[in-house]
Amino acid sequence: MRSYVWNVYFCAMIERIKALLEEVAAFTASSADEVEQFRIAFLGKKGQITQLFADFRHVPNEEKKEYGQLLNQLKTATQEKVKALQGQLSGSKQTKGALGDTTRPGYPLAVGALHPISIVRNKVIDVFSRIGYGLSSGPEVEDDWHNFTALNLPEHHPARDMQDTFFVQTNPDVMLRTHTSSVQVRHMEANQPPIRILSPGRVFRNEAISARSHCVFHQIEGLYIDRNVSFADLKQTLLYFTKAIFGTAEIRLRPSYFPFTEPSAEVDIYWGLATEADYRITKGTGWLEIMGCGMVDPQVLINCDIDPEEYSGFAFGMGLERMAMLLYQIEDIRMFYDNDVRFLKQFTSAS
Repeated sequence: MRSYVWNVYFCAMIERIKALLEEVAAFTASSADEVEQFRIAFLGKKGQITQLFADFRHVPNEEKKEYGQLLNQLKTATQEKVKALQGQLSGSKQTKGALGDTTRPGYPLAVGALHPISIVRNKVIDVFSRIGYGLSSGPEVEDDWHNFTALNLPEHHPARDMQDTFFVQTNPDVMLRTHTSSVQVRHMEANQPPIRILSPGRVFRNEAISARSHCVFHQIEGLYIDRNVSFADLKQTLLYFTKAIFGTAEIRLRPSYFPFTEPSAEVDIYWGLATEADYRITKGTGWLEIMGCGMVDPQVLINCDIDPEEYSGFAFGMGLERMAMLLYQIEDIRMFYDNDVRFLKQFTSAS
């Protein structure tokens, strides 16, 4: 008689759990309060599922497995239903708050600015574009021919030591370019004169990083090759450039040496001695070096299959970081690479 009663009672509990499963599956809510009431009714300390777990001890041993599995299924379904409804109502509320009220003030958007190196590069390009210079680019990973040999820097040339080269995978024929002159070589190999180009780009040298030098920096070099190009053409081009960028046409050219130009010169501009900063950056002379230049060596033209008997040309090159430091009175080259927003925001108006 007792076994019969327990079987009837057990069947009733099973039917009750199945009915609760259907109730959970059909439940919907339109507010967070309704979801909370549903959770308490099923999962609270006095909830229906808690009571069913309390009755588990009365279930006959041979029926515990079926009862436990069904009860766990009910508990899992209830928890998932509560979580889904909470997420749905939370997402609906957030969307309504963000998009429903069109009278809310908008969030201020931060105004970006060009990097000072980009600003100076664009200024230089703009100045030379007015007199017909185009742009040419090349790879940052170069071979020995384009970076050294074609520019009159054969193997074991002492000037190679000045470049402090980064070689790639210990291969002496593959390196990170040490100057953008390699771009000029590639352009001359692919094009016949007249040639009038600028080659801006990033270059690499294995140097100690300090306030005045870095292992990564930017150059912009110019090349002009045509018939009857003379040193006077070079000087007039530099006068035009310095007046456009620095506001002064007072320059001087000091004899220098570069393997790929002959004759070669360093270009100084008269910066002046109006302030204490002027004394410091010009070392009390008022003159400031800004670039190197010279007439393209005939052997470089021959290396690029250009007849030096018919054509001549000049080249010049400058460091963009140095120019930016001069124009904006920046004393530490490392500031260009620190990505300090406080520093970069100062150039918003300059963009």
